[in-house]
Amino acid sequence: MLDISFSKSALPKTGALVLLVDDHLTADLLPATDEATGGAISRAFAAAEFKGKAGTTCVILAPGAGLSRVVAVGIGKADALTGKIAEEAGGHAVVHLNRDAAATVAAGGLTVELAAHVALGAALRSYRFDRYRTTEKAEDKPKLAKLAVLAASPAKAKEAWVPLKAIADGVVLTRDLVSEPANILNPAEMADRCRALESLGLKVEVLGPKELTKLGFGALLGVSQGSANEPRVVVMQWHGLSGEPVKPKKGAKAEPRPQPVAFIGKGVTFDTGGISIKPAGGMEDMKWDMAGAGAVVGLMAALAGRRAKVDAVGIVGLVENMPSGTAMRPGDVVKSYSGQTIEVLNTDAEGRLVLADVLAYCAATYNPRFMVDLATLTGAMIVSLGHEYGGFFSNDDTLAQQLHAAGEATGELLWRLPLADAYDKQLKSDIADMKNITGRPGSAITAAQFIKRFVGSTTWAHLDVAGVVWSTKDAATTPKGATAYGVRLLDRLVADHYEG
Repeated sequence: MLDISFSKSALPKTGALVLLVDDHLTADLLPATDEATGGAISRAFAAAEFKGKAGTTCVILAPGAGLSRVVAVGIGKADALTGKIAEEAGGHAVVHLNRDAAATVAAGGLTVELAAHVALGAALRSYRFDRYRTTEKAEDKPKLAKLAVLAASPAKAKEAWVPLKAIADGVVLTRDLVSEPANILNPAEMADRCRALESLGLKVEVLGPKELTKLGFGALLGVSQGSANEPRVVVMQWHGLSGEPVKPKKGAKAEPRPQPVAFIGKGVTFDTGGISIKPAGGMEDMKWDMAGAGAVVGLMAALAGRRAKVDAVGIVGLVENMPSGTAMRPGDVVKSYSGQTIEVLNTDAEGRLVLADVLAYCAATYNPRFMVDLATLTGAMIVSLGHEYGGFFSNDDTLAQQLHAAGEATGELLWRLPLADAYDKQLKSDIADMKNITGRPGSAITAAQFIKRFVGSTTWAHLDVAGVVWSTKDAATTPKGATAYGVRLLDRLVADHYEG
C-alpha cells in the first residue's frame, strides 16, 4: 500500500502535484502553481477545455518550477463534495502518477475528513496483485510509493485517516485472498490466514472435519467430500463493545452481554460444480467463488483494525467442490446442521448448502442481533443486475433500508429483490424436506428462499454478489480484478447503525 502522510499546504519544489479543482476552477495552490509555472496550468486548462467536472482530469507534463507533472482532477461542485467523490478524485489522480516515485495532493481547501478520504481513494486505486510476476521489467512497474496529502491541519487529517487506513487494509486483504489461485488458497490455507488476524485482537477458532462431523454439518461436508482438500469453518469474534467474556465463578450467573452482529461468507475456494460439472470455458474464474468469505475476513480485519465499538462475529464456510469417486451425487440426500434434510438435485448449487449449515450454527450458537451473508451464489443474479449492483434479500425492512443506504454511501450498490411463499413452494421435494434447486425462472430468488429456511426468526439479509466481486475493467478506486465488494459496505452499516 502507498506510504501516505499529511503535511501543511505549501507548493512542493519537486515531484508530481495533484490539484483538486472544483467547477469554478478554484483549488488550493492553483494560483501559486500557475504563477510558478509561468501560466502553464491556465493555458493547459484552456486548451483541454477542462472545467473541473467531477471525474475529469487534465495532465500537464514538465510544467516548470521543478515539478515533473501537474495532475488536475475535477471534483465538481465544492458544496456538494462527499467522501465518495473525494475518494474517486484520489483514485483518478493515482492513475496518472505511476511514473513518479513521490507525489503531493493539494487538499488544503478541503475538510480534514475529506482530505483523509482522498488518501483512501488513492490507496485503494494503487492496489496491485503482483506476487507471482517474476519477469516483469522495471519500467513496467508502477513507481509511486509515497503520497503526501496537504491539509490545513495535518494532525487532525492523520487522525481521520487512521480508521480509513484500517478499512483500506481490510480491502487489500480481501483482494489478496480473492486473487490467489486455488492451488495456493485451499480451505486449510485460508483458515491459516484467518488465524493470522489474531494479531489484531480477533478471537479466531477453526473447526476441522472432525469437529464439523460431530456438530452435524452434513450439508457443508457433502459439498467437500469429493475433494482431497478438507473443509474448514472459521469463527472470528471481535469484542469491541463488551470486551472478552469472563468465565463466571462456580455457581454464579454469567453477566448478560449485548447481542453481536454477524456476518457469514460462502468460501468455496474452487468450484468445478462437482459431478454436475461446469463447462470448461471460464472455469478458471471459479477461484473467486470464495469472495463472500473473503469479504467477511476483510470486514472483520477492518473492524478490529479501527477498534470498532461493536461486538461482531464473522463465520466463513470453506470448502472445495470437486468431482471424484467420493463426490456427492445428484439425487443424494444430506442432513443439515438444523436437522432439515436436503435432496441435492444439482451439485453445482453448493453454496447454499454451505450457507445452510453455517447460518443455522451461527443463529443457534451466538444469538446475533442480525445475520448478513455474502455469497457468489447464482449466475441468475448477473443476468438480472449485471455487474453494477449486488442483489439482496431480507426478512427485515429496517436492515434492508440500512444496507441500501450503506451501498449508496460507499458506491457498493445493492438492489433488493422479493421473497414470497410462491417461490418457497417450488423447493418442495418428493423424498426430503426440500430440494436444492428449482427451475431457471426466478432461480436467484428461490436460492434465497432456500437459505431463508435456515435462519429461523433471526433478522437476516442475503447478499448475492456474483456479479460484483470481480471486475474486468478499471474503476475510480478499484483496478480490474478482485473488488473486495462488501467490506466497505458492511463496515459502513456497522459504523452508521450498530456501534456504541
